Amino acid sequence: MAEATVIDLDVREMIPRGCHSTIFARFDALNTGETLRPINDHYPKPLYYQLMAERPGVFAWEPEQQGPEVWVIRIRKTTSS
Repeated sequence: MAEATVIDLDVREMIPRGCHSTIFARFDALNTGETLRPINDHYPKPLYYQLMAERPGVFAWEPEQQGPEVWVIRIRKTTSS
């Protein structure tokens, strides 16, 4: 069985104020079971809290790589938003 789609999104060079809106747009475009994999230069704790507030029960958050220079989180869409 093939793994569901995983989309990498390197946000390290993005303007900080635009990161969350870009991540949310990409996440919202996912189908159930697909994964967004943002790559960042810091732990994205504010993103986690924003997802919890704005997309509760719609995602699974799995840290894949935790620093010190690169953080990668697998954000899987668990149901339609």
